[in-house]
Amino acid sequence: SARASTAKQAQSRAKALARMQPVQAIIDDPSLSFDFPSPDELKPPLVTLDLASVGYSAGNPVLQRLNLRIDPDDRIALLGRNGNGKTTLARLLAAQLAPMDGAMNASGKMRVGYFTQYQVEELDGADTPLEHMTRQMKGATPGAVRGQLGRFGFSGPKATTQVAKLSGGEKARLALALITREAPHMLILDEPTNHLDVDAREALVQALNEYEGAVVLVSHDRHMLELTADRLVLVDGGTAQEFSGSMDDYTDFILGKGPAKEKLSKADRKEDKKAAAAAREAQAKLKRAVSDAEADLAKLEVVLRAIDQAMFDPQSASNEYAGLTMGELSQRRGKIVAAQEAAEARWVEACEALEKSD
Repeated sequence: SARASTAKQAQSRAKALARMQPVQAIIDDPSLSFDFPSPDELKPPLVTLDLASVGYSAGNPVLQRLNLRIDPDDRIALLGRNGNGKTTLARLLAAQLAPMDGAMNASGKMRVGYFTQYQVEELDGADTPLEHMTRQMKGATPGAVRGQLGRFGFSGPKATTQVAKLSGGEKARLALALITREAPHMLILDEPTNHLDVDAREALVQALNEYEGAVVLVSHDRHMLELTADRLVLVDGGTAQEFSGSMDDYTDFILGKGPAKEKLSKADRKEDKKAAAAAREAQAKLKRAVSDAEADLAKLEVVLRAIDQAMFDPQSASNEYAGLTMGELSQRRGKIVAAQEAAEARWVEACEALEKSD
C-alpha cells in the first residue's frame, strides 16, 4: 500500500528531525518568523485522483493515469526533473487546472493555500503588508488582520513599510502570510525557499512541522525535503507515482542507480555506491561553491551600502568610514565593486557547473 511504501522516507525524516536543533536566530529575530494557522479538522481523504489526466491544451495531457490520495496529515514531496510536470500536478491539486479525463474528488469544505513565485512578483510595491492583507481579508476585524501579519513577522512598523522596500525574503514571507489567511487544510508550496536565506529556510521547516494541515512541496532544497516530507511522489514519464525509497534512494535513482541495480554483482554494486558517493560529493562541493559566492556577494553588498552612505551622507557614516576623504572612500568602493564582479563571475560559473551536473 501507499502507506507502507512511505515508511522508509518517514523513518528517515524522523531521524533528521531528531537531529534538528532549534535555530537561535529565529528566537532572537521575530522578523524571521513563520507561523501557519492550523485548520479545523476535515475527515480524510482531502483529495483523491482517480485515473486523472491533466494538461494545458485539449488532447495533450502533460500527466495521465494519476492515482493519488491525500489525507489531512500527509507530508508529500513532488520529485522529478524540471519540465516533467511537478508544477502541473501542483496546479491540479490546487484546483487551478481541472482534470481533462478521469476524476478528482476534493472535500467541499477544503481550503487550499497555494504558493508560487508569481505571487511574490505580483505584490504591489506601492502598498504595505497591512494594505495587502486588509484587501484580502474582507470583513475581518483590524485585529484579525494584524494577527495574521504578526504570525509572519510583520508587526509594528514592518506592517506599514512599502512592499518595494522589503527584501526578497520578506516578500516571500508576505506572500505566504496572504495565502494562509484562511487557515488552509492543505498547503501546496512550489519552490518556497528561492528567496529565503539559511535562517529563514530553517524557520520555514520548523513552521511546516508545527502546522497541522497537509503539505505538498515542490523544492530543490534537499535538506528541507528531508525534514518535511513523509511521502515521496515521483513525477516522471508522463505520470506520477509513489516513490517507495528515501531521499537517499531518490538521489541514487537520479544518478542512474535505479531499480536495475538488483541485477548487479556485489563488486559492481560497491563500484556503483562509490560512484554515487563521488557524484554526491562533487555535487555538494558545487553547491558549497554556489552558496559561498552568494554569501560573499551578500557581505560585499553590505559593505558597499555602508561606503555609499558615507559618501552621500557623511553625518551618518559608520565608524569604520567616518573621517575618510572622498578619495579614500572612492578607492575602497572601487575595490569592493571589483570584488563583487569577481564573486559574481564565480557564482555564475558555479551555477552553470551545478546545472550541468544535475
